[in-house]
Amino acid sequence: MTVEYLKKATLSAKSDASEVHATVKTILADISEGRDAKALKYAKKFDGYEGNVLLTAEEIDAAIAQVPEKLKADIQFAHDNVKRFAETQKSTLTDVEIEIQPGFVAGQKAIPVDAAACYVPGGRYSHIASAIMTVTTAKVAGCRHITACSPPRPDIGIAPAIIYAAHICGADKIMAMGGVQGVAAMTYGLFGLPKANILVGPGNQFVAEAKRILFGSVGIDMIAGPTDSLILADKDADAHIVATDLVSQAEHGYNSPVWLVTDNKPLAEKVMEIVPKLIDDLPDINRENAFAAWRDYAEVILCSDREEMAACSDDYAPEHLTVQANDLGWWLDRLTCYGSLFLGEETTVSYGDKATGTNHVLPTSGAASYTGGLSVHKYMKVVTWQRSTREASKRVAEATARISRLEGMEGHARAADVRLAKYFPNETFDLSAIG
Repeated sequence: MTVEYLKKATLSAKSDASEVHATVKTILADISEGRDAKALKYAKKFDGYEGNVLLTAEEIDAAIAQVPEKLKADIQFAHDNVKRFAETQKSTLTDVEIEIQPGFVAGQKAIPVDAAACYVPGGRYSHIASAIMTVTTAKVAGCRHITACSPPRPDIGIAPAIIYAAHICGADKIMAMGGVQGVAAMTYGLFGLPKANILVGPGNQFVAEAKRILFGSVGIDMIAGPTDSLILADKDADAHIVATDLVSQAEHGYNSPVWLVTDNKPLAEKVMEIVPKLIDDLPDINRENAFAAWRDYAEVILCSDREEMAACSDDYAPEHLTVQANDLGWWLDRLTCYGSLFLGEETTVSYGDKATGTNHVLPTSGAASYTGGLSVHKYMKVVTWQRSTREASKRVAEATARISRLEGMEGHARAADVRLAKYFPNETFDLSAIG
């Protein structure tokens, strides 16, 4: 049996990026040349904000004072979880060394980048959790300078809860600037900031395109598209919970795909019946996003069995993957392509998005087929080193000289020759490419 689409998307999440690319390229070039003054010009135009760009300690304290104690406790709870998980991840990346040949030692070191730039969305929604996810992991990795950047609201500034989260998670500087201008300011080292070594964090299509263009001159976590989520559900899944989880992710944006893959048609039909009702019950802006996402981008796919369901999921390589089906161990072993996996009804993508400790900055648009999400490892440079005794270098030098000459790289060969001549003056070596 081939898969059957009970609901098929009418649009693709991959929007036409040509106009966005041209706009972003122009802004980046303008700011690169005009520096601080140009960045401020775009901040005034797009953010509608003319306040202080880099928050002072007094401004941070004033913002923190506005955050209710209960919310502070929740943010601290989420931060503690993310920190513990990040510390565990870091412990898996260790410095090592091995004696390749007697007397010849090679090794690996993990070195954090110096300056991390964390973009925290603050437009339609105030992404408190993004500040926690990005700043905390950079801090645990050991970055010496961390800038958190978030769009200010006209005449108001950054949401106080974002400021609080960035502050307690370890941001050295908090910048009130959004969009391309914020990304450019961190990359180019404007306003007295160090030039960023890596840009991380989610953002709209303009932020994503800025990261795409700047990649190479600066590192990035990933090139992200609209958020996407897939649910695998069998006959025993709760249709209302499945529908609720789909809607919870569709509210991200009008072009955020959600997919249901199941081997049970009655469940699929029940979910399709419930979803519109749940969308109608959302607040205005959330309802508008979820309605468009469900109408234009959502799919409901019927498969013959769980193996076909798993294959379908791997083909989509979703950012978020939820399993609400029996035999969770089988699914954990079988599934291979996802940004983050949520096993069982007792957990949900919303948990991972906000508070459980796993990172919510994840690969979208099928990128989970080749990469994972943000972690301490993204901030780490895995570098290698080597040292040798003179005796141990003999065999390596001989091989290097002959291989180099076979490749036509005489300069490389002579770097080996000169060492053999110095260390073993009384010995003769056949260093020609062909013996």
